[in-house]
Amino acid sequence: MTLLIAGLVLFLGIHLVPTVPQIRAGLAAKWGENRYKGAFSLVSALGLVLIVAGYELSDDRTRVFAPLLAARALAPYAMVVSFILFAAANMKGYLRRALLHPMLLGLLIWSTVHLLANGDRTGTILFGAFALYAVIDLVSAIARGAVKSFEPMVKHDILAAVGGTVVALAVMTFHRLLFGVAVVPFSV
Repeated sequence: MTLLIAGLVLFLGIHLVPTVPQIRAGLAAKWGENRYKGAFSLVSALGLVLIVAGYELSDDRTRVFAPLLAARALAPYAMVVSFILFAAANMKGYLRRALLHPMLLGLLIWSTVHLLANGDRTGTILFGAFALYAVIDLVSAIARGAVKSFEPMVKHDILAAVGGTVVALAVMTFHRLLFGVAVVPFSV
């Protein structure tokens, strides 16, 4: 569990730095933009490795609450929406323009559904931390007006919808192999 928590602190902690523009600007000024981005990437990667290893090695599957059957039933559909939002965040489409922060909304959906569908201590820590991060970053991004201006194109929305759906179906198909739980009847 210690590895998981350390990974969450590193990964989510470094991702919270931009929520305080003065800290981010100070680090970028002190180190230079490229070194700041390099350090950000390295800390993120290390945090992600620790999260994966910590979750895999954690043997604390103590029930914190009973998983919600509705969350399990809705999970495949919610994941398609999440992955479409993840894709839309990186494209200049109408969906991104309308939602402003589709990646954070997708992360909030992903983490909340996984949190409610699991109910064990390790899952609660993992998915609860990501849900909390998504809320904090979303509130911060809205307060800071962190939105880039662009001219939207329908083709980007189509690409986000198709790409997000394909990736979501692939993850669901291989979820048992990757994470040990079959989530759809067509899981391998």
